[in-house]
Amino acid sequence: METSLEQDPIKAPLGSDGSLPEKHEETLRKVESIRDGAQEPKRNEETHRGFKPRHSQMIAIGGAIGTSLFLGTGQVLRVGGPGFLLVSYGILSILVYGIVTGIAEVATYLPVPGGTMSYYGNKYVSRSLGFAMGYLYWYSLGILVPYELVASTLLIDFWNSPVNPAVWITVILIIIITLNFLPVRFFGEAEFWSAGMKILLILGLIFLSIVLFSVEAQIMTDWGSVNTYLEEGDIGRFVALLQSFVLASFAFVLAPEQLIVTAGEMQSPRQNLPRAAKRYFWRLFILFMPTVIGLGVVCPSNDPRLSVSGTASSPFVIAIRNAGIPVLDSIVNALILLSACTAGNAFLYSASRNLYSLAIAGNAPAIFKRCNNYGLPYFAVAASASFSPLAYLSLSSTSLTVFNWLINITNSAGFISWICCGAIYLKYQKAIKFHGVESPYRSRSQPWGMWAGTIGALV
Repeated sequence: METSLEQDPIKAPLGSDGSLPEKHEETLRKVESIRDGAQEPKRNEETHRGFKPRHSQMIAIGGAIGTSLFLGTGQVLRVGGPGFLLVSYGILSILVYGIVTGIAEVATYLPVPGGTMSYYGNKYVSRSLGFAMGYLYWYSLGILVPYELVASTLLIDFWNSPVNPAVWITVILIIIITLNFLPVRFFGEAEFWSAGMKILLILGLIFLSIVLFSVEAQIMTDWGSVNTYLEEGDIGRFVALLQSFVLASFAFVLAPEQLIVTAGEMQSPRQNLPRAAKRYFWRLFILFMPTVIGLGVVCPSNDPRLSVSGTASSPFVIAIRNAGIPVLDSIVNALILLSACTAGNAFLYSASRNLYSLAIAGNAPAIFKRCNNYGLPYFAVAASASFSPLAYLSLSSTSLTVFNWLINITNSAGFISWICCGAIYLKYQKAIKFHGVESPYRSRSQPWGMWAGTIGALV
């Protein structure tokens, strides 16, 4: 049952004489000031609370809605067919719900600046876990920035641009870094409107699927069919299902954690973070599921173009070309390009705040927790942007192979993170029960949702 601390006082364990232990007094005052929205950040040490709930939701959604949705779904469709495409995205959406509501409980209790999941791992489990998770997040989110830069150059190549890809990488990189050096409220607005355009793109593609299906029913594939992969028969279908899960997971890994990252810069986080967590899931679910159903209907899973790289492998672009609609494929490509750029923007933000969190916990050099007058951890942003030049490796075929190896680590990192989030949640619940503290937010899906997410990640 969900509870609120708007009227109730915050409880804390008392000493033998009935007084509050000194070590808890400072934390309690800090938590109360966060609840009331009255916390003043220390100069040059803490980020500012400039995010509104809509900013936080859109940053997390913006990171999830990138090339992994618009291009990656084509690979899932090719391997598993429309049936396994729907099953994999549906089950992963449910697992994400269990994860995001569970970690939202943890973050709502103590939404301090630098309060990432690595910070809570350090606090509730062990410093070694917090250390490992922090650098896992920093690397994984940092390496996704050059991934989106490379994807952007492939999308630009759709128009057979004569400009060297290195030029486009440089231009987009400068824009992303500039946005991350702006005060957080301006960054939040930029991410809000760009993520809003991505949502409009998804809604437009869903509407397009309905139109194509209504006008030309022969476009429809054998809906409900599944493919085999590597082997024939039931074994091949089972392998196809597993591979579909692996490919589809790239759109979800590290997405719940990105919402938690924003809690330290969110206004009135104890009231707004639980709302953001619930709305985040439903918006993601409502956007993802009709999209995968639509592309499974309008694009055949045996189309050879699904195997190529770039925008040409997008199921929606294939469907548009099959229908013979002029110009629309270029419009869709331009909007997918915007999606790649804004996803890279969100990843750089999250990477920098995870490095900042490491510094707050004493697991990274103290210089990375320094902030300017706008509450921006500029050294952490600069260090996180150092991953970005890896995008230039894509200009060489040999280096591109190495770059792909680095990217493939991210999928495994995401599942490891979910397992660690499960351990943190269980330790958090054990701690508040032991001390008789009531959690300020309690999701109806917990603890079973977190158990499902953790077991799913283990599998």
